[in-house]
Amino acid sequence: MDTTPRHHGSWTSKLGPGLVAGAADDDPSGIATYSQAGAQFGFGMLWTVLLTYPLMVGIQMTSARIGRVTGRGLASNIRRHCPAPLLYGIVSLLVVANTINIAADIAAMGQAVQLLAGGPAPLYAAGFGVLSLLLQIVIPYQRYVRILKWLTLALLAYVATLLVVRVPWLEVLRETVLPHLRWTPAWLTTVVAVLGTTISPYMFFWQSSQEVEELRADPQAEALKRAPEQADEEYRRIKLDTLIGMGFSNLVAFCIMLTTAITLHAHGVRDIATSAQAASALRPVAGEFAFILFTLGIVGTGLLAIPVLAGSAAYAVAGTFQWRNSLELAPSAARKFYGIIAASTLAGVALGFTHFDPIQALYWSAVINGVIAVPVMAVMMHLGGQPSVMGEQVLPGWLKALGWLCTAAMATAVAAMFMTAAN
Repeated sequence: MDTTPRHHGSWTSKLGPGLVAGAADDDPSGIATYSQAGAQFGFGMLWTVLLTYPLMVGIQMTSARIGRVTGRGLASNIRRHCPAPLLYGIVSLLVVANTINIAADIAAMGQAVQLLAGGPAPLYAAGFGVLSLLLQIVIPYQRYVRILKWLTLALLAYVATLLVVRVPWLEVLRETVLPHLRWTPAWLTTVVAVLGTTISPYMFFWQSSQEVEELRADPQAEALKRAPEQADEEYRRIKLDTLIGMGFSNLVAFCIMLTTAITLHAHGVRDIATSAQAASALRPVAGEFAFILFTLGIVGTGLLAIPVLAGSAAYAVAGTFQWRNSLELAPSAARKFYGIIAASTLAGVALGFTHFDPIQALYWSAVINGVIAVPVMAVMMHLGGQPSVMGEQVLPGWLKALGWLCTAAMATAVAAMFMTAAN
């Protein structure tokens, strides 16, 4: 029997939950938000990636540690240590937001293929939804997670797009490091949208649950609360995985904003509502190759994001009701868990055949995510600092500070979002 710990080896073998969570954050809905930021304000929103990167690292590393230390996902920990109404409210809103987000992403994928090949967008969208569902059901976790890791390469399409446009790098650097803050309602709304798109509750539930999946998959591993001698190595892996995953996510967001700023904003295209619209608008000003790269990226990121959205909802519901939950289990051994994945995915597909407005869907998804993000983050920070939850592996001071800073920033953004909506 091979007793070598699974994470020993190359640095790429240490990448997984953080990389996939970060890449899934750049889903078609996120692409639409970043495209709008670049089209509307040019280089004026590039500075936001410098703000969101450390905040994302702090809160995602916290969620990963909670899963790895306790051996339980985030919902299971909330159930054990927090009032039941809080858990039920958070999970219910998470499922609704994720389902709406799935619908918007599937619709965007269908529209992207329609741009490339013609034909009916709803049927393409339905095909992507069913394909994603079948992959999650049929392929065991260890094989499926490798597929998800390879799918992260689809995001390189947005890095490559910059190679076919001319970039004034000195101006970009100046605007990124020394931004001009405008404080207008439109500017503030876009900042809130970028922050809300980048820091999403489903990522917390996904990364903590994937740490539990990784733990179960390694016969040599135990929850760090019971095996503190494994802590140093696992924390190094989590740190590397999260730093690279969130760095990749922010790099892609930066590239999307920069591409649309150079092309769309510079040519007077200032209003972008969907990722497919961004791709279509890119075609006449940046050329066919840039259009194809941008459009294929929408499909690739959608295939990555849908299982993360559906899976995080399933992990949350299963943890709430103590159901068996693992993508490594056969569907017959975890019927309720896979039932949530199927229900949320198929509900997203069904919405595409109704009078579904993806713009309104994205708005309400952002509102719901904003409502639940702050309490979830506050609960995570509370759990991470409790010896009754984490044993001797409570969060270090620097991570507590970073996590609470992220929570405060998100609370400010949510308050600004509601104030802006009220006005």
